Amino acid sequence: MEFYLVYIQEAHASDGWQTESNEKEKVIYDYPKAYDERVSVAETCSTKLGIEFPALVDTIDNKTEAAYTAWPDRLYLIDSRGQVAFKSETGPFGFKTDLLSKALVSVSEP
Repeated sequence: MEFYLVYIQEAHASDGWQTESNEKEKVIYDYPKAYDERVSVAETCSTKLGIEFPALVDTIDNKTEAAYTAWPDRLYLIDSRGQVAFKSETGPFGFKTDLLSKALVSVSEP
């Protein structure tokens, strides 16, 4: 089983909606204008949050976010056939780890 973070559009860009906690922690970035800028912001995000599994980065036109309605953040489980086996409500308050655990068991069963 593999886990990935899929980095989609910036949640708190300085030229959009900035939060006090981001300002305090000096996490201040404009919306990237090019893909390589988004990759750089995603790498910083993963590092600052201590994420220890691979990160994939959405296209600059947000195709993955649009296809999966991932905004602001969600948990997905993709089965061995490439089908969505579980989709959480929006996080972090919609993350129900017990439901994800049940889905993990169901896709692991023969």
